[in-house]
Amino acid sequence: MTKYHQQVAGTTYAFDGLVDVLAKASPRRSGDELAGCAAESDAERAAALWVLADLPLGRFLDEQVVPYESDDVTRLILDRHDEAAFAPVAHLTVGGFRDWLLATAALPDAAARLTAVSRGLTPEMVAAVSKTMRHQDLVAVARATRVTSAFRTTIGAPGTLATRLQPNHPTDDPRGIAAAVLDGLLLGCGDAVVGINPATDSPQAAADLLELLDGVRQRYDIPAQSCVLTHVTTTLDLIHRGAPVDLVFQSIAGTQGANESFGVTLPLLFEAEEAARSLGRGTVGDNVMYLETGQGSALSAGAHIGAGGRPVDQQTLEARAYGLARELNPLLVNTVVGFIGPEYLYDGRQIVRAGLEDHFCGRLLGLPMGVDVCYTNHAEADHNDTDTLLLLLGAAGCAFVITVPGADDVMLGYQSLSFHDVLTARNVLGLRPAPEFERWLIRTGLADGSGRILPVDPAAGPLWELAGA
Repeated sequence: MTKYHQQVAGTTYAFDGLVDVLAKASPRRSGDELAGCAAESDAERAAALWVLADLPLGRFLDEQVVPYESDDVTRLILDRHDEAAFAPVAHLTVGGFRDWLLATAALPDAAARLTAVSRGLTPEMVAAVSKTMRHQDLVAVARATRVTSAFRTTIGAPGTLATRLQPNHPTDDPRGIAAAVLDGLLLGCGDAVVGINPATDSPQAAADLLELLDGVRQRYDIPAQSCVLTHVTTTLDLIHRGAPVDLVFQSIAGTQGANESFGVTLPLLFEAEEAARSLGRGTVGDNVMYLETGQGSALSAGAHIGAGGRPVDQQTLEARAYGLARELNPLLVNTVVGFIGPEYLYDGRQIVRAGLEDHFCGRLLGLPMGVDVCYTNHAEADHNDTDTLLLLLGAAGCAFVITVPGADDVMLGYQSLSFHDVLTARNVLGLRPAPEFERWLIRTGLADGSGRILPVDPAAGPLWELAGA
């Protein structure tokens, strides 16, 4: 293992391999302090950043953060690495790559150039360069990328901000779910997915919820996709039983051990993608996977140890989850940025930074990246922080965000974005819903020709029938 050294103000700091450099160079966050891998001072963090900026990008191909022989995510990332795509940036250091990204983002053909190198980048390279960047850098480069996916709507088209309509209910009551769906549709939400976190693990309950959502979609001819966020094995069983499955959902992480803690393997994920795609339920595309991630998941599973037995920082592990995600051709990927709690992201400042990092890394790796802009009630955060992150993500070209009634998920017990929060962001930033969904909103009289949501007369709209479902 390579030892790295850097002197700052007369003090020499030593780092044991890439794992240690990446961890110590990370912006301060409580999860890394919990794992025991964070820098002990701002001076040590500056020294680590200095070392990191001078490292050649090729070093990340030669020195693995998580060993190749013991981790299938590492093997997937390296075995599918595209050397030809890497060639234009192979001569750069991490600091030089930062400069290249910022210069490229300002060019008229930035999207094409960034797409051309995407498959040549490993998650560790992308995580490394993100650590050297300010917030505005993360926004500028992410905005310059172009990543789209499609099923019944097109996700990630330039100038759009889609939403997951999350109508969770503590008892999966159909009337409560229908009311939340109605609320979201009337406010122009649901174009990414109408996705329910079920209150139980019952396969029959999941099947009933799928039937409910698909019935609403067909009855009102809504160009949207639905999903019940149950385990991938349950969804596979529902596919075989003939349930109306649009998307396969699964939480994933950046190490083999963390994925095993979720009860998933790579062959199982690829099997699920193939099974869902074979149904042919999409109309404008065939991306069928919905993958969810979050900084700290590997640490919470005790599966965060890398080369040399050292803990890997949570942001690098998060980026590795995106390296797995891109091989599954997903419709949607989102980080649930503040959901695990203040043990991993302590306050609004850390949550905002993590959300921008995650979005940047996902986009640079070629993913239709979304963010659940959220926090738990015991975190040092409030809705001013979520407002800040939402507007920054909207400026950065984020594909979609999560929305719940009143910004309060009463089933999962955390704070996210409300439907009207997204209306504000779209209005302020000049963004629109997914194009197929926007045409439906206009056709039903819910929006005007510019996509702006209109007041609704209860006596005039057929959607009000949902209130009595």
